[in-house]
Amino acid sequence: MIPNWVSTILSSRATEIAARVLLTFPFWGSGLAKLIDFQGGVGEMRQFGLEPAIAFNIAVFTTQLVGSALIVSGRHVWLGAGMLGVFTALTIPVVHSFWAFEGERAIHAFHTAGEHVGMIGALVLVSILSLRARTARLAASASMLPARVEAARV
Repeated sequence: MIPNWVSTILSSRATEIAARVLLTFPFWGSGLAKLIDFQGGVGEMRQFGLEPAIAFNIAVFTTQLVGSALIVSGRHVWLGAGMLGVFTALTIPVVHSFWAFEGERAIHAFHTAGEHVGMIGALVLVSILSLRARTARLAASASMLPARVEAARV
């Protein structure tokens, strides 16, 4: 049985929003850094062999910021999570290709790739939960429709 205080916290809209902000922090934090320090972002793209670096930097920070905003806002969560999930999956072979490294660098890249896989799972999960919440709201709204029609007749 879940204690009431835990249920209260988990049922809170504020907790949901905070969780969405926390989930997306790595993305919007990185996206803002690439936008604010544009040349630094371009340098990062070049470091990983991504040319044209300016276009890649724009694409990366746009994906990170738009995807995060969609998740945090609760609108089109599936799209934002999909954007960030695909982006995260692509970083593994491009940046964290542990199979191509040796020693400590390979171990670090492997752990980072593993964290990325976990993040992809969290993005899928937030999409599932968003869909379930939307489905529940629609069902509740539909079940109240006959009562609203009846009330309008009286």
